[in-house]
Amino acid sequence: MGLTATKTRPAAPRREVPKSRGGRPTKSAAIERDQRLIEVATRLFLDRGFDATSLDAVAEAARVSKPTVYSRYGDKRGLFAAVLRREIARWLAPLSAAAETQISSASDISVEQRLVAIGREMLTFTCGPDAVAFSRMMTSQAINFPDVAKLGKEEGWLKAVATTARFFDHLMAQSALDVDDTTIAAEVFLDVVVGHNHRLATFGTPPEMKVAEKRMRAAIKLFLAGALGPADRVQGAAKSTQRRRPSR
Repeated sequence: MGLTATKTRPAAPRREVPKSRGGRPTKSAAIERDQRLIEVATRLFLDRGFDATSLDAVAEAARVSKPTVYSRYGDKRGLFAAVLRREIARWLAPLSAAAETQISSASDISVEQRLVAIGREMLTFTCGPDAVAFSRMMTSQAINFPDVAKLGKEEGWLKAVATTARFFDHLMAQSALDVDDTTIAAEVFLDVVVGHNHRLATFGTPPEMKVAEKRMRAAIKLFLAGALGPADRVQGAAKSTQRRRPSR
């Protein structure tokens, strides 16, 4: 299945690979070579899609020998798995950073505000062109290569759930959240906050960010309706009473 991405990356510059006295690349040179290979492969997969990208094309664009690529990754599936693993790590970084920021944030910031901050970060990277392109490629290759789908689930979805669950554990310890299972709560949160918008983008209808954020805020309110801890529930009830109280 071919796929043309809306965003391309600059070609990797050509560099000479330093050799050790035995003729093999030094350790640092080998690491640099592998990074260049992954960068080039990422660009080609995004520009051409999985089916139209060959290991030979990657080797030529990365200025390395074909045997080097084949010996390092085995086949195109192995190369795609390496690219996907690196991309997933990039996508998860903003979520992890946002969660850590909210854990260390001032205690007077409401749970809703914290979740909105995390949700906004998630919308930005899950609906981006690269994330959408790789999601489409994973979907198209999942039947033929189940291990690629497994990698996406284990390295992507499950790690995102685990990161969110740890944040929820922190809120539970503060009595700011009241759920039976933080892992299940994290799965529900991720699905209702970004699942719909990510699916739209994957199907070729990227949502407007203002509309997406409005939906995200509404989803968080619904999520919190059954998950707020005792302290926040009392505070929320008080605010609701004030809103309903008629003015004199």
